[in-house]
Formats: sequence, C-alpha cells, structure tokens
Amino acid sequence: MSTFVKNSSDKADISEKAIEQQLVKAVKARGGLCPKFVAPGMDGMPDRLVLMPTGVVGFVEVKTPGQQPRPLQARRHRQLRDLGFTVYVLDDPAQIPGIIAAIEGGNYGNHTE
Repeated sequence: MSTFVKNSSDKADISEKAIEQQLVKAVKARGGLCPKFVAPGMDGMPDRLVLMPTGVVGFVEVKTPGQQPRPLQARRHRQLRDLGFTVYVLDDPAQIPGIIAAIEGGNYGNHTE
C-alpha cells in the first residue's frame, strides 16, 4: 500500500498517516514511546505524545503538508504551552529529527503553532 497520494499539481505529497508512522518509528529508534493521545471530553488535543527516556514529554500535532491546525486545536496548543508543555505541528517528515532533538534537549522555545 502506497503512503503517497498525487495532488493536482502532480507533486507527490505524503499522507498525514504516513508522517505519523514515521514519527512513531523515529521516536522508537531513540528509545522513546509515541502513543496516540486520546483525551475524551477535550477536543483539539495534539495527536501524539512523545515520551523520551530522559523523562521529557512533548506533544505533536500531525498534519498533511501545508495544513494548519484548526482554531480549536490552536487554542488547545496555546493552553498546553501556557502550562509549560511543548507542542509541535508536524507537516513534513524532514521536521521529525529536529522535533525529537528539541524535545530531548528541552528546547522549549523552539515550538511552532
């Protein structure tokens, strides 16, 4: 099964699911866990938790390339950031190493909305 879909500009874009799978695999390769985050009664929460062996936690919202969080998601991300958590929006597999490194290093100023 292909993880790529063709768009109208004849450019291959990777699907959200494929990006999410790459994130899970990369976190696992670093010794961490990346469970799907489900929070009943709290819509707009990020898709994945990133739990690293150093005891740090980050949240990751996965989107298809170029897609932005919905307004409710953006508000929830701000809420989490106001509590001191990191929240990253991932829409390109090339961002994965940097996101993991930032979470591992506690680089809390390098998150995106």
